[in-house]
Amino acid sequence: MSADGSLRAVLYALAANFGIFVAKAVAAGVTGSTSMLAEAIHSFADCGNQGLLLRGMREAKRPADREHPLGYGRVVYFWAFLVAVLLFTVGGAFSIYEGVHKLSSPAPIAWPGVAIGVLAIAVILESFSLAGCVREIRKVFPRGSLWRYFRQSRDSELIVVLGEDIAALAGLVVALLAVLLAWITGNPVFDALGSIVVGALLILVAILLSIEIKAMITGQSAEPVVESQIRALIVARPEVGDLFSLITLQLGDGLLVAVKARMREARSAQALIDDVNRVEAAVRSTFPQIAWLFFEPDDKA
Repeated sequence: MSADGSLRAVLYALAANFGIFVAKAVAAGVTGSTSMLAEAIHSFADCGNQGLLLRGMREAKRPADREHPLGYGRVVYFWAFLVAVLLFTVGGAFSIYEGVHKLSSPAPIAWPGVAIGVLAIAVILESFSLAGCVREIRKVFPRGSLWRYFRQSRDSELIVVLGEDIAALAGLVVALLAVLLAWITGNPVFDALGSIVVGALLILVAILLSIEIKAMITGQSAEPVVESQIRALIVARPEVGDLFSLITLQLGDGLLVAVKARMREARSAQALIDDVNRVEAAVRSTFPQIAWLFFEPDDKA
C-alpha cells in the first residue's frame, strides 16, 4: 500500500466521521437516546483517532538521523496502537458504562424518528467511508478476504481504518435496531442494551487491532507474498549461486532487507563487487519500497 492510498483512506474516514458525529450529537441531545449518545462518542473518538494517524504518517516522513539511523517509519505503529487503546477506552468502555447506567434508570426515547433518521443517514455515510477504504485495499490486494488482508497487511493505518469502519457500521446497525425496538415496544431497556452491544463490538475490534499492531511494533517481516517475491528474484539472478538467508523488516512504508548469499564469481574482488551491485540494483528497481538493503556475499551459511 502506498502512502497516498493510506492517506486517502484516513481522510475518507475523517470526513465521514466528523459529519456523522455532528448529526449524532444533535440527535442524542434531542432524543435522549443512550445508544445514540454512545454512537456520537464513538464517532468523536474516531475523528480523534484519524487525527492521530495523520500525525503518525507525518512524523514517519522525517529523515534518518544519528539517533534513528533507520529513519522514523515505525513511529506510525505507536500512533496506531494508541488509536486501538482509545477505541477500547473512550469508545468501548464508555459505551458499556452508559448502557449499564441507563439500565438502572431507563427513560423513554424522545423523538425516536429523529434518531432513526440520523442513524440511517449515518449508515449510508459510513458505508461510503468503508467502500473507500476497501477500494484502496483492493489496489494492492485484489483477491482474498478482508480478514486475510487484516491478518497479513503491514499497513497499520489502513487496517486501523478498516477495523474502525467495520465496527462503526456494525455499531450503527445495532443502535438503529435498538432504537427501533425501544420505539415499537415502548421499552427503553432495548436502547440501553444497544449501547452495551456497541461497546462490546468496539472492544473486540480494539483487541484485534492491538494484536496486529503489537506484531508490527516488535519487528515484523515484510508481507509473506512480498518476501517470497524478493527471495524468488534473488535466487533467479545469474550472479547468485546459493541464497543462505533473507531477513526482511517492515519500517512503516519502508522495508529493510538483509541478504547472505554465495556468489558465482569468486576469483576477482572487483567482479564480485560488480555482481553484488547488479543484484542490489535489480532488487531495488523491482521493490522501490526497500529503504535499506544489506547484501553479504559469503561461501557458507
